[in-house]
Amino acid sequence: MSIRVPFNALRPREDAADVRSAIERVIASGWFILGPEVEAFEREFADASGALHAVGVGTGTDAITLILRALGIGAGDEVITSPLSAAYSALAIMMAGARPVFADIDPDRLTIDPAAVEAAVTPRTRAIMPVHLYGQAADLPPLEAIASRHGLALVEDAAQAHLGRSGGRAIGTIGVAAAFSFYPTKNLGALGDGGAVVTGDAQLALRIKRLRNGGQTSRYQHEEAGANSRLDELQAAILRARLRFLDGWTARRRAIARQYRDGLAGARLVVPREGDPGHVYHLFPVLTPHRPAFQAHMTAAGVETLIHYPVPIPRQPALAPVHPATCPIADRICGEVVSLPMYPALSDADIAVVIAAGRAFRP
Repeated sequence: MSIRVPFNALRPREDAADVRSAIERVIASGWFILGPEVEAFEREFADASGALHAVGVGTGTDAITLILRALGIGAGDEVITSPLSAAYSALAIMMAGARPVFADIDPDRLTIDPAAVEAAVTPRTRAIMPVHLYGQAADLPPLEAIASRHGLALVEDAAQAHLGRSGGRAIGTIGVAAAFSFYPTKNLGALGDGGAVVTGDAQLALRIKRLRNGGQTSRYQHEEAGANSRLDELQAAILRARLRFLDGWTARRRAIARQYRDGLAGARLVVPREGDPGHVYHLFPVLTPHRPAFQAHMTAAGVETLIHYPVPIPRQPALAPVHPATCPIADRICGEVVSLPMYPALSDADIAVVIAAGRAFRP
């Protein structure tokens, strides 16, 4: 059967005219790197995120690396993070020269387990980096307490959680800094790569601005060995255009999630709980120990599904040099998780097809 409900739809829709206008504005200006569009987007994204400062960078991965470098975290240091995420979370720690240490996840919330974090702290630990996975905030209050007790930096990986909240507080404003991604599939996506750091620390923001641009304090004056990671003017202008739609898109994601939760009640699937009403539903995962059969069933019903993520980060070959500990809960979840379609353009008819197919599954 042909796919009736694709997993995602990335073409501009109601934002199309604004996106085209933004692109044309930048082309007409002739200014393409670190110009007025980036400066304006940084102000607007900081405001939308409830933060004092935002710094546009090349990718969400770079955002993590630059935060760690700006904090002086590098060789010989450890950063505790989640084994369930895109591998880039841990690779960014390695890019800063530090060692990622994995603490297993809460099997209900699917974010890092604070008790496992506490057990993973060593004299070399410098930071805790929870991942706000699938749009749901990690369990931040106990993580804040652990960080405070041990004198550690709390760095938020918010790549999947634009406009998310934790206990009423804006995600990205709870730790010392947060990293966001604007990869095209994200809740706020560019038409290419992009990322940002948000922080309440003015000096940290200034250092990240310097680091993203080769460590320059002025043209051709490099005070430190920085990176080349700059959000370009085109992507910044596109993100400015799309940012105006983000509140509405977020409300639609939450409405779709409510329909899924209600419609799949009683189905032979596990729907992870909503740990906080500030969840922004970047993805909508379900769990089944019969994943190949479930995916085949959904495909036959015309519904495309994907897996986020099939391999826990500690089991990735690229992580072998850091000798990661195994995380059995993450191992199990990675063998069972399946993502259903979740994007604002889904119609109620599409949602009904997904729910009907999910309810009809018989392992």
